[in-house]
Amino acid sequence: MTLTQLSHDQIRAQFPPLESGLIYLDNAAGGLLPRRSIEAVTRHLTRLGGINSTPGHAPGQEVSALKTLARDATATFINARPDEVALGQSSTALNFRLAAAFARMWGEGDEVIISELDHEANASPWRELSRVGVEVKVWRARDDMTLDLADLGALLTPRTRLVAVTAASNALGVTVDIPAVAGAAHASGAWLMVDAVHASPHMLPDVQAWNCDFMCFSPYKVWGPHLGALYVRRELLAQLPVPKLSFVADDDITKLEHGTPQFELLAGWIGTLDYLRELGGHEQFGRPALEAAYRRIHQIEAPLLSQLLGGLLAAPGVTVYGPPNAAQRVGTVGLRVEGEAPLATAERLSKAGVSVAAGHFYAVMPMQRLGLYPDGVLRVSLAHYNSPADIDALLGALV
Repeated sequence: MTLTQLSHDQIRAQFPPLESGLIYLDNAAGGLLPRRSIEAVTRHLTRLGGINSTPGHAPGQEVSALKTLARDATATFINARPDEVALGQSSTALNFRLAAAFARMWGEGDEVIISELDHEANASPWRELSRVGVEVKVWRARDDMTLDLADLGALLTPRTRLVAVTAASNALGVTVDIPAVAGAAHASGAWLMVDAVHASPHMLPDVQAWNCDFMCFSPYKVWGPHLGALYVRRELLAQLPVPKLSFVADDDITKLEHGTPQFELLAGWIGTLDYLRELGGHEQFGRPALEAAYRRIHQIEAPLLSQLLGGLLAAPGVTVYGPPNAAQRVGTVGLRVEGEAPLATAERLSKAGVSVAAGHFYAVMPMQRLGLYPDGVLRVSLAHYNSPADIDALLGALV
């Protein structure tokens, strides 16, 4: 029996923290790990400890092969070439390394555009370019917190070097038409940087379909260990003057991977991707298996999001931010309860056994746009292992 034939309860059983009855609705902060990911981390540390990827002995060669396997599998996950994928501590850290290269390329008269929906990991690194004279423009959100392509068009000029935009807001769940943004950015001669950190648990990243030049995501948001990943289109890599070790070639993606990798976490990430393979009902890991897995994820999440959004919109004294429909969202909702600070609401729900989070979640610009900074919102975020009973428990305890 493949995992796609299992009941939802049996899928939930793949995630050990749920065995205690945990109602976890803070998945946007970091997902739970399937058992095989946890076991892969433990197995690596038990067998290989802190051995590095050094040549000349078998354990070192095994660790080196693990890094290659993790890069290859991550490239498949985002539909890229392995030599276009950097793995590191976090998406934020990798983006700042990329920004250091841009700072050596651009200056007075150059422009970058960041979106008002973005997490600071896809804003602060590019905002740093103002130190070398780059003008940073903000693509403002409309009143419903969606981005309109016409507003981007008004900002683009022949001096625009980069457009940075999220595929889905980490605080509000609002989605963006990335291929359309790519078309507009490239028509003006600009590169496109996509933050897929929040989108990737809900939609399978595809850098080819998105037609982006750079893209980041975080495996720990996709039921893996704490890692970050960065895609760089191969044709651009050699011309990026990234601060790097002297012996690393200009066209080598590892120039973005400063320091020793967290090999045990790479092992865990491979375990997570194997879980997705089985969720997709395939014997071989590849895009078909991942596409099938994400169809299964959507099949589970779509009714949960409808249940959540409908219940919140009907609840007295609850304000939901962003579009009032599921079509323009992934499974994340930002809200407030009238007369109660978001943190107080979260703490009250925690006492009732429901784990949600409160704050701005590093999404400073959208919270400022809504007049909710710094306290932010109560954020409810779904994953495919959540259940209708989880949503019922939240709605029952909320007001």
